[in-house]
Amino acid sequence: MTKNNISKTQLVEQLMQWKNKQISAEQLQDWMVSHYEPDEVDIGLGECEWTIEAMNIVMNEYEIAKLDKFRQENAQLAIDFIDTDESRFNQTRHLFLQDGFRD
Repeated sequence: MTKNNISKTQLVEQLMQWKNKQISAEQLQDWMVSHYEPDEVDIGLGECEWTIEAMNIVMNEYEIAKLDKFRQENAQLAIDFIDTDESRFNQTRHLFLQDGFRD
């Protein structure tokens, strides 16, 4: 049986729609909840290890965070984290986790 795959492009597209106010935070979270099943779905198949890890972190955070904690104005931080190279992985992860959500 072949697993479904969530591509980097699909995830970035959802984040861009939210950033551009084409979908709500609730719709973004619903997409994450509906699609993020690490045991049943491949995440970032064919991407490098740090991109896959970033995708998993981003999807997990948006899946579990309370909607009122989402910071739409900082959606670009999630996109930057997913798009980062290995040398900037820790820096972009820190920025996403620290500034992507309200305390």
